[in-house]
Amino acid sequence: MPNSIHRSEGPALRRVLAILGVFALALAVSAGAAFAAPRPQSAGAGTIAGTIYFQGKKPALHVINMGKDSVCESLHSGPIYPEDGQVNANGTLPNVFVYVKKSSAKLISAPPRAPVVLTQKGCEYAPHVTGVMVGQPFEVINLDPTTHNIHVIAKLNREWNVSQQPGSPSVVRRFTTPETMIPVRCNVHPWMKAYIGVVANPYYAVTGSKGAFTLKGLPPGDYTIEAWTADFGVQEHHVVVTAGKTSTENFTFENH
Repeated sequence: MPNSIHRSEGPALRRVLAILGVFALALAVSAGAAFAAPRPQSAGAGTIAGTIYFQGKKPALHVINMGKDSVCESLHSGPIYPEDGQVNANGTLPNVFVYVKKSSAKLISAPPRAPVVLTQKGCEYAPHVTGVMVGQPFEVINLDPTTHNIHVIAKLNREWNVSQQPGSPSVVRRFTTPETMIPVRCNVHPWMKAYIGVVANPYYAVTGSKGAFTLKGLPPGDYTIEAWTADFGVQEHHVVVTAGKTSTENFTFENH
């Protein structure tokens, strides 16, 4: 008798467990969909890619004097130059923030849970230019053995000014409104500068040593993309995105 009861309850128990497993999986998928980082649409999506060129006389860059803080000075063995005004060896521009400013397509996307990190190391901000979505955590870390001051000079968002001691916890904030670009300064070390692009969608990029950018996963439609520079102005271009294709859109900035 006990064996027959065990055999009759085994399949039923397995069915119950299977139903519970499916229910738990459904909850997990639902939670993941609500909190996962935004993923650009892939079905029938297109791409905008290009290069930011420079023409004219390159700005003269002067060595940063860190003598105001002997700790900062001791962290470098050679000369340090400001990142603003730099031109790449191939005649292109680094630190250009390129993003979708307007679109005929709906670009609704939840902000990522992972933070965008701004690091203070060697008495410099890294990265010099960065982007973050509205509602996404923005984290500032101090890796230097000296005190820094993070002064986020926002106009549309709330301005904030926080001191950060060596070894102290990171500072985390969120922005509530799109705003490009927000300057960041250190009131203790005036040469420290950074810029934040707060955007409402995940389609943005910052150019590097080759001056190139790529915006992937764009739904087909009409787009206005903006290229921002700290020294040479801002430009807007209109681009038509076609499913499965790459639209090439280059910018050229001049030093007047």
